[in-house]
Amino acid sequence: MSDVINVAEIFGEDVFNDTVMQSRLPKKVYKDLKRMIQEGQELDLATADVIAHEMKEWAIEKGATHYTHWFQPLTGVTAEKHDSFISAPMENGKVLMNFSGKELIKGEPDASSFPSGGLRATFEARGYTAWDCTSPAFVRHDAAGATLCIPTAFCSYTGEALDQKTPLLRSMQAINEQSLRLLRLFGNTTAKKVIPSVGPEQEYFLVDAEKFMQRKDLIYTGRTLFGAMPPKGQELDDHYFGTIRQRIAGFMKNVNEELWRVGVTAKTQHNEVAPAQHELAPIYAECNVAVDHNHLVMQTLKRVACQHGMKCLLHEKPFAGVNGSGKHNNWSITTDDGKNLLDPGKTPHENLQFLLVLTCVLKAVDDHAALLRESAADPGNDHRLGANEAPPAIISVFLGEQLEDVLEQIIETGSATHSLKGGVLETGVDTLPDLVKDATDRNRTSPFAFTGNKFEFRMVGSRDSIASPNIVLNTIVAEAFSEACDVLEKADDFDKALSELITKYATEHKKIIFNGDGYSDNWVEEAEKRGLPNIKSMVEAIPALEAEKTIKVFEQFHVFTEAELRSRVEIKYENYAKVINIEAKTMIDMASKQIIPAIIKYTKTLADTVVAVKAAGVDASVQVETLTEVSVLLKEAKEALAALIKVTDEAATKEEGEEQAKFFKFTVFPAMEALRAPVDKLEMIVDKEAWPMPSYGDLMFEV
Repeated sequence: MSDVINVAEIFGEDVFNDTVMQSRLPKKVYKDLKRMIQEGQELDLATADVIAHEMKEWAIEKGATHYTHWFQPLTGVTAEKHDSFISAPMENGKVLMNFSGKELIKGEPDASSFPSGGLRATFEARGYTAWDCTSPAFVRHDAAGATLCIPTAFCSYTGEALDQKTPLLRSMQAINEQSLRLLRLFGNTTAKKVIPSVGPEQEYFLVDAEKFMQRKDLIYTGRTLFGAMPPKGQELDDHYFGTIRQRIAGFMKNVNEELWRVGVTAKTQHNEVAPAQHELAPIYAECNVAVDHNHLVMQTLKRVACQHGMKCLLHEKPFAGVNGSGKHNNWSITTDDGKNLLDPGKTPHENLQFLLVLTCVLKAVDDHAALLRESAADPGNDHRLGANEAPPAIISVFLGEQLEDVLEQIIETGSATHSLKGGVLETGVDTLPDLVKDATDRNRTSPFAFTGNKFEFRMVGSRDSIASPNIVLNTIVAEAFSEACDVLEKADDFDKALSELITKYATEHKKIIFNGDGYSDNWVEEAEKRGLPNIKSMVEAIPALEAEKTIKVFEQFHVFTEAELRSRVEIKYENYAKVINIEAKTMIDMASKQIIPAIIKYTKTLADTVVAVKAAGVDASVQVETLTEVSVLLKEAKEALAALIKVTDEAATKEEGEEQAKFFKFTVFPAMEALRAPVDKLEMIVDKEAWPMPSYGDLMFEV
C-alpha cells in the first residue's frame, strides 16, 4: 500500500453505495430500490435477483469469494456466517458463481445458540436474517480474503427480535412518524422523512501485545483485575491532545485508511487523558448506519492493533485509577432536506418549533430517566461512571446559560423576550484574532448535554453497541412528540396552545436540568431532593426495562413487545452474572497459580537474606521488617482468596436471573475487591523481577 493516499479517491471504494448502484443497476431497478428505501416498501424477488447479481459481480471484482449476513445478536458484538458464491458443480467439473435475490434478502442462522431470554428453546434452532437495505453492503478485506458483508436484522422463527438492529429500525420509524406530525403543525409540508442522526466518539486503550499475553486478566476479561498505580498516571494531563507517538500514528493511519474504504467517515483522532488512551470520532450518519459503522470501527481497531504488535482494549475500565473509556453518543434529528430540529438558530427565544422540540426532549428524559440510564448499563461501565471525566450515574440535562435563561423566562412569564449572546473573546495579543465566543460553555460532567445543535449522551460505555441508547432516545422522544401533537392538533388557538404547552413542559421538567458540577457531593444530595434516580450499577438499572411505563411506551410505538423486553431483562441479568463469574474465577486462577506462589518464593529469598545478614553480624532489621510486612499481606491475600472461592462456589447455587446477579454484585464483587487490596500492596513491595506479570507502568507507558 502506498504511503501517499488520496482520501477522496479511496473513500467508499469497498461499499456498494448509491454511486455504485446507479452505475451498475438497470435504471428501473435502481429507481424501484430507491423508492422502496424512501417509502419503506418490500422488495419483490425479481428486482432482488437483479440487485444480488450485480452486487455479486461487483464483490467478485473486489476479490470476494464469500458473502455473509452481518448481524447484531444480543451478545454486544456482531455475528456472521460465511457462504461462498459457488453453486452446484456442472457436468464439466466447473462451478458457477451464483448469488440469488433470495440469498440477499434472507438468511437462516441458528437462533438457539444466541441469547434469547427464553424466547427460543434450545432445541428450536431456526432464525432469520433480513437485509437492511438502508445500510450499504461492503467488502471487508482481512486474513480470510475479501468477504461481501450484508447488514441485516435478526429475528426468531416466531417473529421476535433477537438483535439490536430490528428494534432500532422500529424506533427510527416511530420518531419519523411523530416528527412529521409535529412539522406539519408548523406548516412544513415538504419534509418527507425525519432521520435521527448519530456521531459516536470512540475511546480505547492500546497496549503492547507481548505484555498483554502475560496478563490472564486482560486475556479473559478485557480489564486488569490486579494492579498498583505507577508513580505517574494522568496527573499532569500531558498525554491529553499530546503529540501522537510514531507507533500509534502508524496504527491510526492504517485504521483510517481501512475505515475510509468501507465508507466510515473517520474524522478526529487524538490522545485521550489517560496514558495509552486514544479517541476516534466520525462525522454524523443516519442512526442505523452509525450503529453499523461503530461496530466496524471497533472491529477495525482490534484487527489493526494486532497487525502493529498491539492489543486494543475496549473495556470501559481496563485500568483502575485513571480515565475509563466511553462512547459519547451525539444525537440529533434532521429532515430529509437538511433541517436540524435541534438547531436553536440565532434567536432561540423566538424559535417556537425548537422550543417545543427542546421541552419535549426534557420531558422524555425526565419521564424515562431510569430507562435511559439502563440503556448505558454494562458490567464494565459500573467501574467507570462517576469519576475521571465520566458522567455520574444520575441522569440530568445540561442546557447551558443561554437556553436555561430562555426557559426561566418562559417559566416565569409564559414567554421569552431575549436570548443571551456569546460576545467576543479578546486574546490580548495583537497578532491573534479576537474570537467569537459561544453563548454557553460545555459541561464534561453532564450525562446528557446540549452542545449547540445536538444532545451528547456521555454515559454509553466504550465497548457497547450504541443501538440500545438510540432505541431508547428515539422512542421516548417519539412519545413526547406524540403527546404534544395530540394536544396541538385539537387546539382551537394553535399559538396559545403551543405557548401553554412549552411553558407546561418547561415548568414540570425543570428538575432534570442541571448545569453545575456533576461530581460534587452537593449534587447527589440535590438530585435526591429533586427526586432524580441515582442508579449506581447495572443490576440496579435492569428493572427499568420491565417497568410498566417502559412496556407501555415500547408497545405503543411497536418497538418492543412485552415478551421481547422481558427476554432482555433475563439476558442482562445472566450476562452480568457470567461476566463477574469469569472475573472472579480469573482472579482465583491468577492468585492461586501466579501471584501467591511468586510471593511465597520471594519470602524464601527474603528469609535467606535475613539469615545471611544476621550470620554476617550486621543489623537485619530492615530485611526482617520487609519479610514481616510481606508475610502479613500474604496471609491477608490467602484468606481473601479462600473467601472469594467460597462465595464464587455459592453463587453457582443461586437461582439464575435476578437473584444470582445480585449475589454476584453485592457478595462476590466485594470479595474480589478484598483480594485485590493486599495483592496491589504487595506489588509495591515485592521485587519487580519476582512479580509474575507486567505492571500498570509496563502496560500504559511502554507501548
